[in-house]
Amino acid sequence: MMINPSPAAVLRPCLASDIDAITAIYSHGVLNSLSNYEYVPPTTEAMLQRYQAIVQPGYPYLVAEVSSTIAGFAYAGPYRTRPGYRYTVEDSVYIHPEYTGRGIGHQLLSAVIDECTHLGFRQMVAIIGDPDNTASLKLHTRLGFAHVGRLPGVGWKGEHWLDSILMQRPLGSADSDVPGRS
Repeated sequence: MMINPSPAAVLRPCLASDIDAITAIYSHGVLNSLSNYEYVPPTTEAMLQRYQAIVQPGYPYLVAEVSSTIAGFAYAGPYRTRPGYRYTVEDSVYIHPEYTGRGIGHQLLSAVIDECTHLGFRQMVAIIGDPDNTASLKLHTRLGFAHVGRLPGVGWKGEHWLDSILMQRPLGSADSDVPGRS
């Protein structure tokens, strides 16, 4: 069943002035979930540096606003730094706990996918740090991602070993032609 997007959610590019809200959302994920493998929430300054590392080279970083509140954010960044991976991006999506289940993650990730396709990227990878995060797994599946692997026991958080789930989605012409030669 498709969740209807929140009609009041407005997507826009993230601004440096949004970083306090982004930090609060991300910190909630660090402290209350297994969605990432950080133990201590990063400072606002650290999150600003991460934001700049995404937007300065031109990767998309979006927020969803509901009634002037940042309800979530999503971005894509480099999958790996070696040049052979330059056409592949990795996505991240985080939703404020009061706004989950409203389709905001779907809106955000759809927009990031569209932007990455427009920018000429060919593959998008999602690394789901919590194999029991059914919301993230379903979101990615609904948006065309396929389960391509599982890395058993690669993370340690919450006093136990965690698997990471690898998902992948083709963008644009994917691997059907040589980049730059359409």
